Amino acid sequence: MSSRQKSTQINKRAGSVPARSVPATSQEDELDNLPIQNTGVTSEWDYKLAITIITAIAFVTRFWGIGHPNEVVFDEVHFGKFASYYLQRTYFFDVHPPFGKLLFALMGWFVGYDGHFHFDNIGDSYISNNVPYVAFRAMPALLGALTIPTVFLIMWESGYTLPACIVASGLVLFDNAHIGQTRLILLDATLVFAMSVSVLNYVRFYKLRHEPFSRKWWKWLLLTGVALSCVISTKYVGVFTFLTIGSAVALDLWGLLDINRKGGALSLPEFGKHFAARIFGLIMVPFFFYLFWFQVHFAILYRSGPGDDFMTPEFQETLSDNMMTASSLGIDYYDSIAIKHKETKTYLHSHPDRYPLRYDDGRVSSQGQQVTGYPFNDTNNHWQILPVQPFSQDDLLGHHVKSGDLIKLRHLVTDTYLLSHDVASPYYPTNQEFTTVSLDDADGDRFNDTTFELKIENAKGKQDFKSMSGHFKLIHYPTRVAMWTHTTPLPDWAYKQAEINGNKNIQQSSNVWYVDEIPSISANSPRLQKEPRKVKYVPFLKKYFELQRAIFFHNNALTSSHPYASQPIQWPFLLRGVSFWTQNDTRQQIYFLGNPVGWWVASSLLAVFAGIVGADQLSQRRGVDSLDERTRSRFYNSTGFFFLAWAAHYLPFYLMGRQLFLHHYLPAHLASALVTGALLEFIFNLDPVALEENAVDSNKIPKTSSPAANKKAGAGQKAVVPAKERAGGNGMLALWASAGVVMVLVVGGWWFFLPLTYGKPGLSAEEVVARKWLGYDLHFAK
Repeated sequence: MSSRQKSTQINKRAGSVPARSVPATSQEDELDNLPIQNTGVTSEWDYKLAITIITAIAFVTRFWGIGHPNEVVFDEVHFGKFASYYLQRTYFFDVHPPFGKLLFALMGWFVGYDGHFHFDNIGDSYISNNVPYVAFRAMPALLGALTIPTVFLIMWESGYTLPACIVASGLVLFDNAHIGQTRLILLDATLVFAMSVSVLNYVRFYKLRHEPFSRKWWKWLLLTGVALSCVISTKYVGVFTFLTIGSAVALDLWGLLDINRKGGALSLPEFGKHFAARIFGLIMVPFFFYLFWFQVHFAILYRSGPGDDFMTPEFQETLSDNMMTASSLGIDYYDSIAIKHKETKTYLHSHPDRYPLRYDDGRVSSQGQQVTGYPFNDTNNHWQILPVQPFSQDDLLGHHVKSGDLIKLRHLVTDTYLLSHDVASPYYPTNQEFTTVSLDDADGDRFNDTTFELKIENAKGKQDFKSMSGHFKLIHYPTRVAMWTHTTPLPDWAYKQAEINGNKNIQQSSNVWYVDEIPSISANSPRLQKEPRKVKYVPFLKKYFELQRAIFFHNNALTSSHPYASQPIQWPFLLRGVSFWTQNDTRQQIYFLGNPVGWWVASSLLAVFAGIVGADQLSQRRGVDSLDERTRSRFYNSTGFFFLAWAAHYLPFYLMGRQLFLHHYLPAHLASALVTGALLEFIFNLDPVALEENAVDSNKIPKTSSPAANKKAGAGQKAVVPAKERAGGNGMLALWASAGVVMVLVVGGWWFFLPLTYGKPGLSAEEVVARKWLGYDLHFAK
């Protein structure tokens, strides 16, 4: 064993020499290589005992009373439903990647559940529907319990003292939000656990930086990549964990590129090997596993289901029992059709009423016949599809409509032709009005204005136009606008029906329509006789990219308001929570809320960290060096890495326009717990004294068995004494005392809000009011 390896082992047992998570300075590397006196170093039994006790408490707090309530709670309506769809092999659509949902399905499969219950409503009984809901809830509870020792291990592997490890893990252990989120069928337990394992694996990888390309080095690099893949495969906010690790890796590589680095300059080929290894382990491996879970997703969900409508007809043809493709018919010229909007499900409709002369904003209309969107089946939805150039009278039938054809649409009830022109629509001054005109006008001066191009989505050449499966855009030929509608209803003059207008952004996905029925086909028409349909094969990557586009589109569309939505500025201060479940008879409720004491302590110390960094930088500018080199390096590199993890998992939410909730802060809260433990040790254990005062003469250090180590510890050279030894009894006593005070306060806060986390017992009005610390919108306060 080399002297460096022995020194590393001694430092780890001492619990003080930092295992930095980001690149250290060259001076710090030099200190790492010096032998350290191995006197008074305690064994690791105290750490092992502590992590055992903490893990046991974690399982108790996560699993106690997990069967209550025996009803569907909050978002269990979604993720329980998805597990049932997996077990029934029924295709569904969700804005999250599949990994976390597959874990729930796996648990259901383990206990023999057949997916018969679809979790339709909050409050539905699990007991009467014979659902193994405790098994489902056990999955996130298990991961939530394992998160606690993982946090402890992150601190331990980073070289922190036992009180710091206990505080960091205790803030998560006794946090009501983490407990509440891990006792229900929700995804955040998987996300937070995978995030913590990613950080732990990277810390272990970085500790092997002096042994590059060794077997252990590769093991922890690849395990970091696997853990990162689990984060991003659960929720897309997992990209923030990539940002955290990626920033640390970038700094590491920047240090390796330094020609003056203490370990010796790397040649460009050697640096290229380091760079390629990290690209492979931290980008390619996670992406491979990310794709793998989508392949599993597609392989399981082979039957038609509620997610069909989100996908293209080509994708739906890969699903068995798909009604859309099974009932699709080819459309011929002179057929009468009912056209339906893909997103809003409203029909293209017209009636004799006219647009008003003036709109409410004073703009003038054409006073043409109204063309609107109507949600119900009606004869005013019927349009005849006609060629631009009529066929001869003896050759009218059997001409298929194809993609790219120029067509006209005749409204059958009013015998008028669909038209768009350069007149502003009722609600959108930049969009064109849609109306209809008579046959004489359509064949005369308005011929071009009544001409439209039919463009089938993802068409292959002059593809036949079909009902149901033929999703298309109707492009006005002269002005190149696409027929479009939206959800805001028109005023009373249009009977609150939807507006139809011409959208200049023809690439917009909401311009898509399809033919819902062909009323002109008789019941005994030979066109209704079809051969049995075969399931179509579409390559995996094509299906994957289509699903990714749909996921990102609908994720960005989650902008509607929610009564319990919150803003990122509110999260660190715990200004509001989320009501998950209530029961009027017993006055019981589950209110998703963190432990206010723990959150306020962690948020305060985040501010303290930023203040210390600012003060240290200012003092160095003025020539005052208040910290020794090792303490400063540990503070910036290790505690700073935890602070980076907090910022990376928190600040990006300010850029998002979608719905946000308190649970989005949980990964950042875990990182803030790490900062709290590390900063508590810094404040109460490590005194800001000069480096020379914390070193001993190397002549007094016992010689090691390694000649290289003895040579490094030459005459007059200084070696750094571990922090635990430097602090002495008084320093550790202060640290233990501060950790004890913090944990007593945190446990008290957890116990006080426990009834809101576990949903029992029910509280009186006075007890509810006593827990409305910041005006939390709790139920049963009267």
